[in-house]
Amino acid sequence: MADAKALTPRATDFSAWYNELIARAELADYSPVRGCMVIRPNGYAIWEQMQRALDQMFKDTGHQNAYFPLFIPQSFLSREAEHVQGFAPETAVVTHGGGKELEEPLVVRPTSETIIYSMYAKWIQSYRDLPVLINQWCNVVRWEMRTRLFLRTTEFLWQEGHTAHATEEEAEAETRQMLGVYRRFMEEWMAMPVVTGRSSSVSGHNRPQSGQGCCWPRCSACWAVAASKVPASSPRTAAIATASI
Repeated sequence: MADAKALTPRATDFSAWYNELIARAELADYSPVRGCMVIRPNGYAIWEQMQRALDQMFKDTGHQNAYFPLFIPQSFLSREAEHVQGFAPETAVVTHGGGKELEEPLVVRPTSETIIYSMYAKWIQSYRDLPVLINQWCNVVRWEMRTRLFLRTTEFLWQEGHTAHATEEEAEAETRQMLGVYRRFMEEWMAMPVVTGRSSSVSGHNRPQSGQGCCWPRCSACWAVAASKVPASSPRTAAIATASI
């Protein structure tokens, strides 16, 4: 039954207004699993349309879709000490399977760089195999105990593109191109105003951490990050797309 009570004015309490709007539109609901949410049919239909539009933009720029495992050997992240530093507090780790303790713990995917590039090392034998332009639509897990519907949850849907190039110049051109794709999608398809540019904080140590409002992209192994950000509740902004080298 529809709730006849008036929405909390946005100017009065942004957080209450936001949560009430999602509930009444039946976009999502809180899950029995702490930190997670359930995307309801209305919300998932919006996701499908967004995914369809953005996926076509990726394909128009020469990218192909693939899928990589949800589980990543812990040693893959451990080898990338700087990379894992930004994710260690957020990872979920599987230590048992089939009733037995695993020989090596498996990390539930927080992001897929390590396993994707381990495969690239196998597939790329010379410059003739370049460029590799692969995108993945998937879910990721980054441990959160406080649910903010569609903004901060333990499990969420996303896409991640990972490419390999013969030169640094080609890699930077790809970075700029994809930032442009994200911006065009957000402005022309989503009608969302955005600010783009290079992040002043590329180190995982210098970015705001969970619960501090603005959330810079967690990409501690990257030396350059270009972030598209959309205004949220003032004075905060939400980082919603990144392209990095």
